[in-house]
Formats: sequence, structure tokens, C-alpha cells
Amino acid sequence: MTIKPCVRCAAANPETALDQALLAFAGSPLAEQLLLVDFTLREYWRDGTPETPLLALYHLRRQESAIRIDVSVLPAESADALAQYSSSQSPSSQSRSAQDIGAWLDRHRVCRLSLERPLPLLPVAIPKPWGQEIWYTGIERRGVAAVGTEALSLPLPWLLAAAPRRLRGAAEHELILLKILDPLPDEVYGDLYFELHRQKQEVYVVTDVNREAWPDGTGAIRFGFNAELRAGHDDDAQFLRAYLAAVGEYRQIRSRIDELLDGRRASEGVGLSDPVSSATLRRWLAEIPRDLQDREREKREAMERFTGVLPLRVGDVVKVPCWVPHSLQHGVRTVEFQTPVYERLILSFAQKVLTQAGWDTEEAAAVLQLDPPEPQAWEVTAQGQGWIEERIVRFDDFEVRRITLEAGAQRWFDAPEAYALCMVIGGALRFDGIDMKLDQAVLVPRGWEGGSAVNRGQEPRRLLWAVPRAAEAS
Repeated sequence: MTIKPCVRCAAANPETALDQALLAFAGSPLAEQLLLVDFTLREYWRDGTPETPLLALYHLRRQESAIRIDVSVLPAESADALAQYSSSQSPSSQSRSAQDIGAWLDRHRVCRLSLERPLPLLPVAIPKPWGQEIWYTGIERRGVAAVGTEALSLPLPWLLAAAPRRLRGAAEHELILLKILDPLPDEVYGDLYFELHRQKQEVYVVTDVNREAWPDGTGAIRFGFNAELRAGHDDDAQFLRAYLAAVGEYRQIRSRIDELLDGRRASEGVGLSDPVSSATLRRWLAEIPRDLQDREREKREAMERFTGVLPLRVGDVVKVPCWVPHSLQHGVRTVEFQTPVYERLILSFAQKVLTQAGWDTEEAAAVLQLDPPEPQAWEVTAQGQGWIEERIVRFDDFEVRRITLEAGAQRWFDAPEAYALCMVIGGALRFDGIDMKLDQAVLVPRGWEGGSAVNRGQEPRRLLWAVPRAAEAS
């Protein structure tokens, strides 16, 4: 590759072109260089999987004894304008080209990110019939998370496509899915699906319990089944038959009510699969015959008697392995890390399911696990002056650690083997020079050189650190 202050090329994998440019740049006298790489991104998360032409812009620069890399990704229409601008310049020095294009990027508000620093994640809110999910690493048809700042950002998959190895290392799968579950505080309306997963493994960390919904600060999750009721049956097969009968009776009432509510949707111009507010649902339900409402409540309570309930308070952790039915209850806000697959089997739901035609009760009943996992003590993996690190879950594909820092404490983090997701859940912290607020998260890339978390507050602060296990074992 010819060594010039600004080089443009095309590549199927833009990171391959970056590797070649770095080799040449390392042996050149240039202080900095711009590399523009045309590539096509297959947007697998969109209907029809369109191929989108993009341009990756890499700014290579020498800093002390290291070479640093900043990256931007632009759509093709912006790329053409940038290429014309850069080719029209006649810089008097090698650094002039980078300065000129840097000024152009600033004027056009193009996001630039360092591949050696933690990358701020910008979540996207996904409406749900029970509230909302807030996706930090979600890449799906319903929404795509971003990276950068509120003022300047780019879609997360664009960034990952520009430097997959430097950002994710040898991790074979998509990023661990990080999200917040934010259910409404309304009883019933804010309860999640009673569902199980065949592939997806999850862990919940409770960060808030709404006091209007739960005055004593103790919320709940439906988790597995009622051990006492189960023991009152001759065997598990009889218990399961009784449970399925109760679900079937409730489903008949639920379907009739949902048909009537669909009529209200149509009359008010609301889509049959659009989420609506709990206030709207209440208004519509007020028009449902009282006897039907009473039967719905009676059959729902009879069905829910079969399920187990775990109390939850702020700071509690729930490990949700495959095959275990579960349903987070209204007003209990949690951070969730999960395997990045989008599959579930719904056993029941006290509202209309908007994302599929119906329930999967019989299919789920054939594979569900009646015995929930035994609670496990968290393993202390490291500790130092004023801080402690605990492993709160260890699945086969990822693990999550919780780090608590006392007031004034500082904890050094080494670079991850592949990548890490770091999220603040207990007050503000300073992480590698970034002031992180509550619920803020960053993607820590493989190319990071390590850094410290510092608690400058007067109270203990916490952060969560998630890493893929397969990459760590490699």
C-alpha cells in the first residue's frame, strides 16, 4: 500500500485493510495518516437483510512509542463528499491533511472513537406491553443500540464491522446482550411473560423496587413452581396436568377479552400489535362485562397458584438458566445480561401477546424444569483496599462480576481477553477517566490497555463487569 497522508481503498473486511496500512505506517516517517476503506455491511437484523455501502475512516497517529487508532463509519453518500474533500486538498505538510479532514468531520458532526478506550454505549428503548426494555447492546429489527455520545454517535453494528477483532477479540458470537428491564409499577399490567428459554441464559440484578407497588421495598419474581402445591399431588405428571388445565381455562377467558379489546383498538385506530399504556388498557377494560372481568381474575389467580414466587430487594441477583419458567413482577427494575439469542416459550401472560400469535404452553410443558436451581453463594474473586469483586454468575458462555468500591477506593482493571461490558449500578464512578453515571455502560475493547475505577463519592459504589467465557478459555 502506498504511503500517503490520505489513502482510499476497498475491502470485503475493512480491518484487513487496516492491518496492511498499519504495517506500512509503522515503517514510514509519517506522524499520522488517514485510511478510507469502502465496504459493504450485510445488515442481518433488518427485514430482507439489505447490504449497505459504508466507508470506514481510520486515523492512525503516533503517540509516544505507540500507534493509536481513531475510527469513524459513514454512509456512502457522506463518504463520497469526504473523499472529494480530502482529494482536493494540497497540504503543505503531512499533518495538514489529517487536521483538515478532522475539521471537516467536526463541521459535519461525524462521530470519532478510539479503539483503545472504553466506548460509551447509547441504549435504545423498546416498548413492551408490560413497560419497556432498554437495550445497551441490542441489534435487532425492533431497535439498534448506538455508541458514542448523545451529540455524536453511530450504530453499534457499524462500529463492530469496522474493527471486529480489535473490539471483540476471538469472541465467536454477538456481544453479550445487556439491557434493563423496566416494568410498569402497575399490578398485572407490569408483570412480564411467564416464559422459559431453551438457549438463552440470563442473570438479573435488581436495581430498584417501586415503593408505590411494593411499599416495604420487597418485590418479586415468579420462578419455577409452588413446591407445597406440587407436593400435594400424587406425582409430577399429575401436578403438570392440573397446571395445564388451569392455564387452558385462563387462556379461554384471556382470548375472549383480547378479542373484545382488539375491537377497541380498531375503533381507535390502534394497531393490533402496538403496545398501549396501562391507562388505555384500564379504560378499555372498564367496558368489558363485569362478569367476564371477574372470571378472568378468578382463573388467573387459580393458574398463578401453581407458580413459585421469590422475594426480591435492591441488590438481589437471580440466575435464570434454561428450562426454568420465570416472570419478573411489576415495579421491579433490573439490569439483565443474557445470551444474545431471541427465543422464548411463553406459558402464559395476563395481557395480549403482541410479538407472536399466541402462547407456547404445551411445547414449553414438554421441556420445562419443575425444580428451580438452588441459590448459590457468590464467589469472591478478588479484593483489595476498600474494594471487593464477586462473581455473581458463571454460565458456559459468559460470566458477570460485581465490584463494590468503598468511598475513596480505587481498583485497577487489566485488559480483557476478548472484550468486557462495564455498567455502573450504584451511583457515579470514574472509570478510566470517564465520569460514568448511574445506569451508564461502556464496551471495553480488546485493545484497551487497562485502567482504574475510582469512587470519589461518600457512599459505596458498584459496577458490573461481564465477559465472554469462550474467549477467556481460548
